[in-house]
Amino acid sequence: MAFDGIVIANVIQELRKTLLGGRINKIAQPEKDELILTIKGQAREQYKLLLSAGAGLPLIYLTEYTKQSPMTAPNFCMLLRKHLNSAKILDIYQPGLERIIHFKVEHLDEMGDQRVKYLIFELMGKHSNIIFCDEDMVIIDSIKRINQFISSVREVLPGRKYFIPLTVEKYDPLTVTFDDFQNSILKKPMSIGKALYNSLTGISPLLANELCCRASIEASEATNTLSEAALLHLFNNFSRLIEDVKSGNFTPNIVSQDSVPVEFSSVALTCYTNHEVQSYDSISVLLETFYASKDSVARIRQKSFDLRKVVSNAIDRASKKYDLQHKQLQDTDKRDKFKIYGELITAYGYGLEPGTKVLNTINYYDDKEISIPLDPTLSPLENAKHYFEKYSKLKRTYEALTTQIKETSDELTHLESIRTSLEIATEENDLAALKRELTEYGYIRRKFVSGPNKLVKKANSQKSGVKSKPFHYISSDGYHMYVGKNNYQNDELTFQFAEGGDWWFHAKKMAGSHVIVKADGKELPDRTYEEAGRLAAYYSSSRDADKVEVDYTLRKNVKKPSGGKPGFVIYYTNYSMISTTDIKGIEQVL
Repeated sequence: MAFDGIVIANVIQELRKTLLGGRINKIAQPEKDELILTIKGQAREQYKLLLSAGAGLPLIYLTEYTKQSPMTAPNFCMLLRKHLNSAKILDIYQPGLERIIHFKVEHLDEMGDQRVKYLIFELMGKHSNIIFCDEDMVIIDSIKRINQFISSVREVLPGRKYFIPLTVEKYDPLTVTFDDFQNSILKKPMSIGKALYNSLTGISPLLANELCCRASIEASEATNTLSEAALLHLFNNFSRLIEDVKSGNFTPNIVSQDSVPVEFSSVALTCYTNHEVQSYDSISVLLETFYASKDSVARIRQKSFDLRKVVSNAIDRASKKYDLQHKQLQDTDKRDKFKIYGELITAYGYGLEPGTKVLNTINYYDDKEISIPLDPTLSPLENAKHYFEKYSKLKRTYEALTTQIKETSDELTHLESIRTSLEIATEENDLAALKRELTEYGYIRRKFVSGPNKLVKKANSQKSGVKSKPFHYISSDGYHMYVGKNNYQNDELTFQFAEGGDWWFHAKKMAGSHVIVKADGKELPDRTYEEAGRLAAYYSSSRDADKVEVDYTLRKNVKKPSGGKPGFVIYYTNYSMISTTDIKGIEQVL
């Protein structure tokens, strides 16, 4: 994610259109390194501007979201309220393509005289800061005070002169020439991409890679491999990009893969192929959407960590048990041999002399000669009884293991379905439903609290509180398609929501979601079958594969076996298709 100089230029373009001439109406500091300015525009519209100097995620954009402020405002917030309440925004600008925004404001001092102040926002990763200066660029205060013990490059303290620290000599992309490119930037002994973002202010690694992609050059190649023609082609692409920046020709967009945001930029990103691209008219809407979505995905992944660990451990245990049971089952393969030994000894052992160690005879099942080991301390009848007992024991073991292997196989299938559901979970309610399922089947220990006379199970109250909705899509032909997010939802969709004439889809012989297509008594078009198959393939344990075999049938052909686990069904009349796992272009109802 690159909050580079060009994204800053795009933000400033939007802020100038909406905020210039407006007055700062409210100032809040909901976090220690974050401000929200409420600004009344010239046409009396009201805007909220978020400025976050967080070390991990510095941000600035217009928002409608309001955060609760602390009961007592921090000192920096009180200082800004003293100087900037009702202040008029005269200018918003960016020095070169630096990741810095200057807000030039005008206000009345205690004597009623007009004064100019500067609110400077530096978006520089862990060095991000919001600095308040007077008309002479002397620091009045900052949201983060930086002394000489924190930084030897620049102190950010009241009374110090404000300046931009030049820790690395870089060229201004707005004024750089071809000679600079040829004789300085691309003469550095490093890769082409690194030379670009190390030498040009505001150019991120993402933009450097994009420039190389547009010029059909590998960003990882060394600068000394560039031909003169390739260098000229690269500079021309760079010049066209800078011309778009100077003229304000931005194209805010988010690049996603499998509906998960990957990158954003204010220029078209041709370096990403086979990705979804969503364009936006507003850079503020883009930033809020991108970071809200990334934050949501990260939060769900974090909250599901414990559940994923429980499922992973349970699958490991069940897999080891399954392998052990199969090995034990192989040991029972010789049970029929012991039965035959007992029968042959009973039939032909009557003439054996005491102390005989081997009975050589003809196996009347295949008319072949067979040698049967004997215990010389036992009689023929006792040897036969011994083999019959071994046969009976192995037979009982075989029958028990066959049942246990079926149970373990069903358990693995169930756990795989839960793991798949965890991968597609998008809301906390989805996780709550999965936690309930894991608790009910004993993978998570139930929590008890002491009551007046008995123990009260906390899990009892969870069933009614979990409300998770299935994914809802509309096919290109207008048919409603629903995808279960977990096993409970799969059962509900299939056996309560769907009607007999609706169509049911599922990835063949693997964990995955039930997909229901509401037919409304009509014959489905081929395109709807294909799109429903793609959904079933994507929402399965093989979503990373290119193609998946999908079964589909009328809902009336799908049955729930007695005692079957959630989401487990049987069907005998079905069709099959090979579907891709690409669901791009299928409209989702949010």
